[in-house]
Amino acid sequence: MIAVDPLDSASVLAAFGALGVLTVIFAESGLLVVGFVLPGDTLLFPAGVLCAGSATQPPRLALWQVLLCAAVGAVAGGQVGYLIGRHGGRALLARTSSRRVRTAAKRAEELLARYGYGKALVIGRFVPLVRTVLHPVAGALGVPARRFTLWQTVGGILWTQALVLAGYTLGASVPHVDDYLLPLVGVVVALSLLPLLLEARRSHRERRTSPHPAPPASPHPAPPTDEPPGT
Repeated sequence: MIAVDPLDSASVLAAFGALGVLTVIFAESGLLVVGFVLPGDTLLFPAGVLCAGSATQPPRLALWQVLLCAAVGAVAGGQVGYLIGRHGGRALLARTSSRRVRTAAKRAEELLARYGYGKALVIGRFVPLVRTVLHPVAGALGVPARRFTLWQTVGGILWTQALVLAGYTLGASVPHVDDYLLPLVGVVVALSLLPLLLEARRSHRERRTSPHPAPPASPHPAPPTDEPPGT
């Protein structure tokens, strides 16, 4: 029996291939606390690398299967996350004891308020931690189902296909790059954290320049009164 570590992308890909991609991306896209501990970016990129193969070694995964499973997992997970938020999401977020979940929920709420539903649902897919809680928060805030489905589908497809194809392109261009998957995963993790670091820096700068401290956020998110234009 093969021991599988769900937190290790190489282990998941070796054991389950494209189906492992579907399952992990589904969970990361909407199952809140479960999704926080699973690899997302660090699974899609190596999967793309393993689809490339080389002159001496055939591809370990089929590109079309990985692309399809990644897209299905992202879109289906986003919809489930939305339904979780729509039916009891406020109470669930209020009861959680996880500081990471509360912080990510606050950032997701700010993202929706600042950019509007469309942009936020697309941008949020590329931000680690935020993408896991964004869809339940959207459901809790009462984002219209049709608009949510459209934009979370666009964001999910862009995110998954871009990372898989980036890995595939690198794997096809650099011989034996699959021998260096661990350092590559480290680079992907560092790059994926850049949006969080930039947002934290922006928030810190705004707090320093603001004449009055902002009031503490309510544990029960309220729906926005008006959506920014262009969404």
